[in-house]
Amino acid sequence: MATKEFFVTAYEGTPPPWDLGRPQRDLVQLFAELNVSGSAVDLGCGTGENVLELAQRGVEAWGVDSTPYAIAEAEKKRDRRGLKAHFVCGDALDLKALGRPFDMVLDCGLFHVIAEEERLRYVQELSNVLLPGGRFVMLGFQTNTTRERGPRGYSAEELRTYLASFREELLRPATYETNDSAGVPAWLSVFQRVA
Repeated sequence: MATKEFFVTAYEGTPPPWDLGRPQRDLVQLFAELNVSGSAVDLGCGTGENVLELAQRGVEAWGVDSTPYAIAEAEKKRDRRGLKAHFVCGDALDLKALGRPFDMVLDCGLFHVIAEEERLRYVQELSNVLLPGGRFVMLGFQTNTTRERGPRGYSAEELRTYLASFREELLRPATYETNDSAGVPAWLSVFQRVA
């Protein structure tokens, strides 16, 4: 699994594959379908494109990432675009530190890179930031045993097991766009916190 140091060094030089310079198309479409509103936090927000898309839609948008460079770039983009969004250099496995709950938690490419024990802790941490009735929205790689490198992803069945205490609203095939390929088969999902 990728380490924090991997992500810090990934931003040195050319943009890493996940840094498109725009939001993921499947997420933009989903935000419109859901008519998103209220507050949202993007865990592992990178340079902030999905957060800024939410802010542009009038959502009180926050982003958390452990990479200082990514957070600094996100803040520059926010300021250049004249948008209101909050960016925090922090740990998605310690969400109490945010000190507040949200109507929506977004994950675009974080869950699929963390180890099994971290995934279990991550799901537990969601209750620290997701309001009851709130939505957990995720775009992440499908499991692919033929891929030579990169995240292992997850299956639909695995995701349902991890989020067994949530109510499934949507789970469909999607594409995780990258800047170095035509994209990677992914899952787009929405699960609601029921308690």
